[in-house]
Order: sequence, then structure tokens, then C-alpha cells
Amino acid sequence: MNAMLALIICLFVLLLAVGGKQGTGSFAALMLNSLIIMIAVILMAGGFAPLGVGIVAGMLILACTIFLSSGDNEVAGIAFVASLIVLACLVLVVFTALHLSATAGFGAEDGEDLEGMSTAIGVSFRQLAMAAGLMSTLGAIAEAAIAVAAGMHELDIEADLPGIMRMGREIIGTAINTLFFGFFGGFCGLFIWFAQLHYPLWQVLNNKIFVSEMLDVLFSVLAVILTIPVTIWVARQRAHAVRR
Repeated sequence: MNAMLALIICLFVLLLAVGGKQGTGSFAALMLNSLIIMIAVILMAGGFAPLGVGIVAGMLILACTIFLSSGDNEVAGIAFVASLIVLACLVLVVFTALHLSATAGFGAEDGEDLEGMSTAIGVSFRQLAMAAGLMSTLGAIAEAAIAVAAGMHELDIEADLPGIMRMGREIIGTAINTLFFGFFGGFCGLFIWFAQLHYPLWQVLNNKIFVSEMLDVLFSVLAVILTIPVTIWVARQRAHAVRR
């Protein structure tokens, strides 16, 4: 048994012990999402437009994550609608930002690994970067949408609106910290390399790998910030429609 399989089994046991049936649903969502990502990569490599595949895969991942992880269909419905709205907004943001930043493809630091290999693979690196940037936001969108929708489901939307807004601000704060700590933790090795090679600050800030990863983090931060008010708006519209 290798380390990855052991960790997967530990994850399943802990989810089952702590979350019960809902924990099992979360594990099933994780497995399905992994399958969707693998199929998406195969389709991109097979010649399908990466951005289109990324959008469709993103919608499927959101559906699996939200409906299998939530025990309440009403909460899941609100969270899913809000997530789709945010995803549609992010398509425009990601497309514009990556088009202007010119960070698609490999950086100079990848030269040694790519030596002797051809990069003419018949796939648009710009569209690949857009698909990757879009899919990197899905976890943040689903988490924030479910958290806000579940909280509002337990409260009176009109009477407790100030409390709901306060809850949203707390979610934004913790989510942003999580995203940035994850970014710096994952990039710690590269930062050490930059320091050892005495990269000046301007060169770090213009490094293709650094900027590309930072943009992905900023997309996720923007996704969280957008998800909170959009989810509140969707929940209020649904509540008003039910009362009518």
C-alpha cells in the first residue's frame, strides 16, 4: 500500500466517522470530481477547446460538490444557482486578465525540464491557462456558497439581515487567509529559490510562474467576495418568491 492510498482510506474513515452519511457524500463528490478532471484533461488533449471544456467541467464539479456535500436540497439549490452566476462572471474576468497578462505557457525556469521536448502540441496554452484559472476557483465558490446558504436557511432573512452580512464578512476573512496561506505554503520552495539566486523584487514580480499562480489566487479571492452577496441575493429572491 502506497502513501496516497493510505491517506485516501484514512480520509474516508474520518469522513464516515465524523460526517456520517453526509461525510460519505463528500467523499463521493471528491471521487467524482477527480474523475471529471481526468476526463476534462483527456478531452483537452484530444483537441477540444480547453476553455469550453473547463466551463462545462466547472459546472459539473460545482453540482457534484454542492449537492453531494449538502444534506438539504433547498440549501444546495440556492448555493448552486449562486455558484453558476459567479462562475459566469468569472469567465469574463479570467479571460480578460489572462489575455492581458500574457502568462500562458512555460516560464524560463521550465527550460531545463523541457529541453529536448516539443511544445507544439496543438493546444492553446492561453486557453489552458484560462481553464486552469477558472477551475482553481471552484472550491472557494462552492465552500462560500454553501456556508452562506446554510446560515441563511437557519435565520430570518429580513429580520437577521445585519447578522447575515456580518456572517458573510467573517467567511470572506477566513477564506482569504486560507487561500493566501495555501499559496505561500505551496510556493515556499520557489521563494527560497528566488532568494538563493538573488532575484531582485522587480524580477520576481514579473516572473511568469509567480504571476500566473498569484492570478489564480486572486481569482479565488474575487470568487469568494462575489459569492457572498450573490448567494444572499439568490436566497432573498427565493424567499420572496415562496412568500408570494
